[in-house]
Amino acid sequence: MAGTSVAQPRTLAEKVWADHVVYHTPDGRDLIYVDLHLVHEASSPQAFDGLRLTGRKVRRPDLTLALEDHNVPTDTLFIRDTMGRAQVEQLRVNCATHGIEHLRHGEARQGIVHVVAPELGLIHPGMTVICGDSHTSTHGAFGALAFGVGTSDVEHVLATQTLEIPLPKTMAVNFVGLPPADVTPKDLILALIAHLGANGAHGHVIEYRGPAIEALSMEGRMTICNMSIEAGARAGLIAPDQHTFDYLNGRRGAPAGTDLAEALAFWETLRSDDDAVFDSEVSLDVTELRPFVTWGTNPGQAVPLGSVVPRPDSFADPQQRAAAERALQYMDLSPGTPMQDLRIDTVFLGSCTNGRIEDLRDAADVLRGRRISADVRMLVVPGSMDVRRQAEEEGLDEVFRAAGAEWRLSGCSMCMGMNTDRLQGTERVASTSNRNYEGRQGKTARTHLVSPVVAAATAVTGRLTAPSDLQENQPCKH
Repeated sequence: MAGTSVAQPRTLAEKVWADHVVYHTPDGRDLIYVDLHLVHEASSPQAFDGLRLTGRKVRRPDLTLALEDHNVPTDTLFIRDTMGRAQVEQLRVNCATHGIEHLRHGEARQGIVHVVAPELGLIHPGMTVICGDSHTSTHGAFGALAFGVGTSDVEHVLATQTLEIPLPKTMAVNFVGLPPADVTPKDLILALIAHLGANGAHGHVIEYRGPAIEALSMEGRMTICNMSIEAGARAGLIAPDQHTFDYLNGRRGAPAGTDLAEALAFWETLRSDDDAVFDSEVSLDVTELRPFVTWGTNPGQAVPLGSVVPRPDSFADPQQRAAAERALQYMDLSPGTPMQDLRIDTVFLGSCTNGRIEDLRDAADVLRGRRISADVRMLVVPGSMDVRRQAEEEGLDEVFRAAGAEWRLSGCSMCMGMNTDRLQGTERVASTSNRNYEGRQGKTARTHLVSPVVAAATAVTGRLTAPSDLQENQPCKH
């Protein structure tokens, strides 16, 4: 018909964004509506102070959820750290003042914000989600646009339920083929970041695609999206499918009855158009991928576990070469050293990357019937108290304790040095967390990022080890 215009093909990110634009600003930034605001004690005090000083209230406390996770200890309910205790107490006062639902340290539903929100069914396809934490990208696993923001933005969202932000670029990441059975979601994302570089996706929303992604559970997808930020991305995103719908079914915050039918009809439309154009596109063949581990001080400095510490002069880019030299000095590593020769002092299983029930199950399968090395300390920290409860019902805590690991309460724990689980001295750590920056887990701690199963196998041998490399007389069920 004359005058009829054909809609321009759009990516999933562009569709969700357009649904939430309130106002286009003259300088090219958009004011977008926020469907869910997640708050924790470490990034919110100044934001609430800003509200108090200007006499404003929280615009939508019903769309805000607060948790205690960054500063809380995982071996006790008493917060020994003075600053951490002050931040937690202030969060409790702020939530009471503004009528915000607040999950306290040790309560049945408390835990790491990016583990708890999906558990409660609060993350739905097509939503916008904001938190004062960079790993808010986790929630993109549900087909939601989820951004980590700074303190001033936290205040803005509290006051207005909107966020002013420029439209990000889009990047498609295509995982080609299916990976070998012993390759985990953590290995997929570490391999991608090593391929892109620690800033290779700067300013983009990454949409992950391909059969390797489609085959993943929701927990695996959350691991992938969680570490999008480590490639410099603004967010990560995976189109919702039956895995997504099944995960949400019956959860507290998920639609039910006739509302569910209406929601499903909408959710099924949330995918990139076939002929949508991304600002950039990357393909990575994963058919022969091996378990990955970091050697340096950013997540992009990673190699297959069976490889060696690289030489700085193997990097053509001068900045990468300089970064490698600095990283080797900090990590006390020599080029050419086999990664599997590196002795490990501490193993950390937990964090918003790998503290979910599937992660604990996989690690327990490796440890069942085995003992960790006598000179290794292993902390197992469930991502939420609900994960802890479920693990105990399945007897996983008994497996970890029998192996010699410490079974803890929920919290961010050793992911970063903001609580009493921080490391002392130059301990070398195999960690399932998301960052290996200088001083991240302690002032001089040396962090190697690994998957849950590599963490467990490493605890057994005392050196970086894949489950497939454990001795034949130590059968592994993974």
